[in-house]
This record gives sequence, C-alpha cells and structure tokens, in this order.
Amino acid sequence: MTKKNNFDNDNIDIIDDDDADIQLDQLENDIFGSNLISVDHILPSQLHIIPIRYRPIFPGIVTPLIISQGRFTAAIDKVIDSTRTVGLVLLKDDDTEEIKINDLYKYGTAAKILKRINLPDGGINLLINTIKRFRIEDIISEKPHFIAQVEYLDDEAVKKDIETKALTRSILSQLKLLSENNPLFTEEMKLTMVNVDEPGKIADFVTSILNLEKKESQQVLETINIKKRLEIVLQFLQKEMDVLNLQKKIQGQINDKIDKQQKEFFLREQLKAIKSELGMDADERTRDINVIKKKLDDLQLEGEVKEKADDELAKLTLMDPNSSEYPVTRNYLETIIALPWNVKTTDSYDLVKAEKILNKDHYGLDDVKMRILEFLAVKKLKKEARGSIICLVGPPGAGKTSLGKSIAKALNRQFFRMSLGGMRDEAEIKGHRRTYIGAMPGKIIQGLKITKSKNPVFMLDEIDKLGQSYQGDPASALLDVLDPEQNTEFRDHYLDLPFDLSEVFFITTANSLDTIPHVLLDRMEVIRLSGYIAEEKFQIAKRYLLPRQVEKHGLKRGSVKIDKNGFLYIIHSWSREAGVRNLERQIEKICRKIASRVARNPRYNIPPLNNKTIKEYLGPEIYLDEELAKNIKPGLVTGLAWTSLGGDTLTIESIGIRSSKGGVLKLTGQLGDVMSESANIAYSYVQHLLSRDETRNSYFENNTIHLHVPAGATPKDGPSAGVTMASSLYSLATDKIIKPGLAMTGELTLSGRILPVGGIKEKVIAAKRSRIKEIIMPKENEKDLSEIPEYIKKGVKFHFIKDIDEAIKISFPDNKKKMK
Repeated sequence: MTKKNNFDNDNIDIIDDDDADIQLDQLENDIFGSNLISVDHILPSQLHIIPIRYRPIFPGIVTPLIISQGRFTAAIDKVIDSTRTVGLVLLKDDDTEEIKINDLYKYGTAAKILKRINLPDGGINLLINTIKRFRIEDIISEKPHFIAQVEYLDDEAVKKDIETKALTRSILSQLKLLSENNPLFTEEMKLTMVNVDEPGKIADFVTSILNLEKKESQQVLETINIKKRLEIVLQFLQKEMDVLNLQKKIQGQINDKIDKQQKEFFLREQLKAIKSELGMDADERTRDINVIKKKLDDLQLEGEVKEKADDELAKLTLMDPNSSEYPVTRNYLETIIALPWNVKTTDSYDLVKAEKILNKDHYGLDDVKMRILEFLAVKKLKKEARGSIICLVGPPGAGKTSLGKSIAKALNRQFFRMSLGGMRDEAEIKGHRRTYIGAMPGKIIQGLKITKSKNPVFMLDEIDKLGQSYQGDPASALLDVLDPEQNTEFRDHYLDLPFDLSEVFFITTANSLDTIPHVLLDRMEVIRLSGYIAEEKFQIAKRYLLPRQVEKHGLKRGSVKIDKNGFLYIIHSWSREAGVRNLERQIEKICRKIASRVARNPRYNIPPLNNKTIKEYLGPEIYLDEELAKNIKPGLVTGLAWTSLGGDTLTIESIGIRSSKGGVLKLTGQLGDVMSESANIAYSYVQHLLSRDETRNSYFENNTIHLHVPAGATPKDGPSAGVTMASSLYSLATDKIIKPGLAMTGELTLSGRILPVGGIKEKVIAAKRSRIKEIIMPKENEKDLSEIPEYIKKGVKFHFIKDIDEAIKISFPDNKKKMK
C-alpha cells in the first residue's frame, strides 16, 4: 500500500514492505551485503526535519521512504554527506500545501538513512532505520531547510513487575485473536514479534499495524511512560476487536440468510421430484392455478371479460412463482373472481312494507320517500328499468346519510357508503393502472367487491366537497360513473374491463349545489331536504334521538322522561339549526349527566325533566326569545336568507349620521358584490321614492347612511335582500317602525319591481323556527308554496308583491312614529 504526501512539488511516500517494487528488492540485496549502522551510534543534537503525512513512523522499524524532487530532496543531499540522520515529524493537517514549522507536531522519530537510490523523475528512494523518539526544543532554521534542536527521549525505565507483564500478555493475546481473522497481521507478527521481548517496542509495533486515526497513533508516539503506552494500545486493540466482532456478526447474518434461501430452494426441488416419482398431487402453485381456473369457470363470464381472464390465467401458468409479475397477475385474477358479475339481490317490490320502513326510520322527508316509492313502482312494472341517480341536498344533520341506509333496507339491497370529502385523486374513483407498483382498483369496484352484489345502494357522500389537484379531477371521473348512458360499460383503470353499473342505485349527498360542476349536476335528480321546524324536531327527538341516547348510555328504557314543553325548550334555547345533530348532542349531554348520577347512586330515581332541570344540565341558554324578530327602532328590518346550512333570518340595520358630506352610503357586514349592488339600488330607489317630499329627501342630503348586516364575521351575498334593505332605508328616512313579526325576501330592480328568488322552502322554515307571523315575498314565488307542507305554513300569513310600493304599504300600515 502506497501513501503519497503532496507538499507542492515535494511528495513524500511511505511504502509498506509488502508493496516494495523491484528497485527495493535490489536495495535490500545491497544492504544485506553491507555493514548496517549501529542503533547505538551517537545521534546529532540538530536534525533536518522531514514532514510526513497520514501516520507517524515508530522507532525500531526499517522501511522504504520515497521523496519527490523538490525542497526536501536537497535536504537529503546535505544530510547524506554528513550525519545521515533525519527527523521524521507528522503533519497536523494532511491537506496543508505550504508547509511551515508550526504545521508539525513537536514529537517525531530520528531515522538513519541506510541506502539511497535516485529515481528517473528526480525523486529519491531511501531505505531508513528509525532509531529513537525526540522532541523539538528549538527551531534553528526554516529556510531553505527545516533544522531543529532536538531532545532524544528514552523510554522511562520500569521494572518488569506483574502489572507490566499482564498488560504485555493482554496485548499479545488480543493481537493473536485479531490475527486469526486478518492474514496480513499474522505474517507481520511472524516476521517481527518472534524475537521482541521489550514491552515498549511491542506497543510501538502493534500501533503501527492497527488501523488507527492519525491523532491516536501520534498519542502513542508521544507517550514515554511504558505502562501508560501499553494501556493506551490495549484500549485501541479492544476497540478494533469490537469492530471485528460486529463485522463477523453482520457477515454471519448475511451468510445465514443466503444459506437458508439456498436450502429452501433445494428442498423444494427435491420435494417436487419426490412427488413426481410417487404420483402425488401437484405442487402448491399448480393447485392454486387449478382453484383459480375453477372459480373463473363458475362465474360463467362472457365476451371480453372471459378472453382477458383466460389470457391472464395462461400467463400465470407459465410464470415462475418467484417472478415479480406472478403476484401482480394473481391479484388481478382474484379481483376478477371477487366481483359480482352476475350476482344481485332480489328487490322487494312491496310498496306498503317499504313505506313503513321509511316512516319508521325517518320523520318527515316526504319528497324523498315519495321518490323512492315511485322508483319501486317502476321497477315492479318493468324489471329492466335502470338504476337511478339521486342527489340529496340539505343542511348538516338533516338525515341525508342515514336516509341512504333506510332506502337500501326498504329495497332489500346491500348498502355501501363512500365519502368524497377532500378527495383530490382521480385514481380514488377509477383506480390505478397495473403498471404501477401497489396498483389497486378504485372505490367503485372495491365497493362492489365488498357488497358482493351488482345492484347495491351506493352512497357518494359530500359530493360538493370534491377537491382537484395535479393528480386529476375526481368530479370529471364521476361523469362516467353517474351517466346512465355510459355506466353500462364502466372501465376501471386497474381492471380495464367493462362492468355494468346501470343497476346500481346511486345516491349522492351535498350541503350546497354551488360547488358541484354543472355537467355533473345535470346527471342527477336533485331532492332538497330543507331542514326541520320545531314541531318536526320535537317528533324526531321524541321518537328517535332520546331512545337512542338512553340505550347508548346504559340507562333503562323509558327512564328519562321529557315532555313536549321540555323538548321545545331545548329546541328554542339550544338548537335552532336546520338539522338535528346539535339537538341530539344536547340530549346526549342530558343523558350523560343522568348516567353519572345513576353510576354514583344505583338507587337514584330519575325525576321527569322540566325546564329548570334541563337548564341545570345544559347550562346557560344560547338563544334568548326576547332577541327574536323584535324591531323596535326605525331602520331595523328582518330579512330571510338561504345558506348551505339551511334557511336563516337576519336583521338589516341602518342609521343616519349628520354630515356636511351627505349623499354617501356606507356598507358593512362582509357583503359580496351582488349584495352591495342591491344595497345601492335600494338606496337610489328610496331617494327617488321620497324625492317629492322635501323634508324626507333632505335627510339623504344632510346625512351619511350606514347600512350593516350582522353578523359581521360571516360573508354574505345574493340579490334576495334588496326589498329588505329598501324597507330599512325607508324606515330610517321616514322615522317609522316596521310592522312587528314581519320578515321579507325578494330582489329589487332599479324601477322598483320585485323579482323571484330561490330557497323559499328553507326561508319559510327558518321564519317558522323564529316565530315570524307574516312573510313578504315576490308574487312569482307563490307557486313554490305548494312544495311546503301545510303544517309548516300554518300560522304564517303570506303577502305576495310585484313592486316595492306594495311592500311599503304592508310594512308600514299605520305610519306610526317611533315611541320616545
């Protein structure tokens, strides 16, 4: 092994004995025929210093040294003619280019030059004999050569006591163990350690053959005390043994693994040969293939599907089980086998029974129930009728998801629910192609595998919350699934075979239609679930929610009693949302409190709950009745709004601020562009309406009008508040209070006409929940009332208007001023 030392143009190499070339062989022949210089020769007090790299050279070693042409070859020429002695000192940093005396360690080794051979490239090949340690005391010269005043260091004399002998023997024992796994160590030991009986030299020799860091080797060189030197070397030997043991352990694990694989392979081959000679059954692979073939035959596949399955089976037969393609092909065939190509459940066409099931599980929702019964009636008359695609749109907690389970139960079909919320990858719908590692079918095919039926009720939940990313658009992938004209031959990317989805009853759910792409919405029949009024919530809580929570909390059936007033108190004070999810949460809280008391005292007798105990369980009321629809000042008007959570009421407020810069309208409440335009139209029209009244018209000229729509943190938009904002501005300008218990909705044009708006059913339900007695709405929306059940409309008076003048006459009948 050759180690090169680069000092600009000065390269110094240390060459181990086993790498010496022909020139060194000739050199050794010359030396053995000459008289070697005695080690005891008197050494000079000043030495020419020769830097070396990588590791120090210890005393008592004869080794070749190559010095490239340059600065240090001249120093050798000078030394050869005088003392023939040089000082070898290790560099602190091997990457040093411009060498200075401070770049060297203070300790080194004095060496006698035994032989010199000039090389063709101008360098020098030396054979040196290292003699003694030294320490640099002073620097005599740095240019042109490094010359230093040195002090020679003898090993500190120690008695060969038991401790020294023990240390020496430990080193030799460790070295012997190390040499058993390293042939190079063994040869060097035979050549060098035979006649060595000095502990210091043994420590130096062992250090020279160990693979140590440069600093560790230098540490040994600088240690004069023999005992300490032996201890340091013993530590290094132990470290080397630990590395060797770990290496053996790793190698052993690798060998064991290889041996086990080879053994299993030979045993398998022998087992095959034995079974073949004895005429026993085929091997496991053959049995698997036979099982797959039988299952494929039982499916009675036809056309493209049969051809593809047969091709894949033939491919599998020719494959080696250890091939990476074998499990891929086998999984593909198992997917084909698991699909219900010709399996379906028998529909129940008993309309009376289906109606009972739907009524038992859900209260109200007549539109949805009627649509399901119509579907059953058509299937009863025509068995070949295709599956339907229904989209249930409504606020959270309205029962959309649970309704899907009831529909499946009424139809006697399997049910599978798939959540689309946040889905961004097209492959979730249509699967991955088989070229990808870990490819698998999409959720549609997986759902069919789970239900084991080709005509299940398939619910695609939260379709309005589909995402989109660089991985594709899941909404576009659903176009193929939800199109009755195309889904007869739906192709999953993984399966790549046509599968008939026409008999699947697809039900999708959404909170809003705004985020559903139009082309996707066009493929679905939309049924709206508008939310529940207080009476409906009472019936749902009484029939379903309370019994379910009583059972869930381990209470006795019928032990928790809440009368109608109690339920209505919970609904009006804690649960005014469109759905019943929060209502169930409040009932759950009550049952939890009661369960805690029963657990503490098993004899606790649960009293009937009244308003006082309900408030004790639920805490302070969230909604207060006195805040509801009481507009007691000019400028306050109640409007009706539609949101994705259902209908809602909102109060529009306006005030006038005396200002020299009149004629300014200020809008707040996070209003969108359309709603802001409606506010400006209302402002302009009311100014026009009052222009003939000089007193009222001057109000706008002398005041800045501020119109606000609470709550300020909720974004709002849409044109349906136009009539409400106009009424608010009229009330403010005329100092009149609007009729109590009145709410309104409708789009206002610049000419004063009132145009129709959407979400009438949701808005009427919201008004009913808020105990509104009269509603003003566009004349063209009168037809929408036919979709609203009579029990919701009962107690509410409807006013249908064509222009804003009619709304003002209804809203301000007696022209009474605000009470002061």
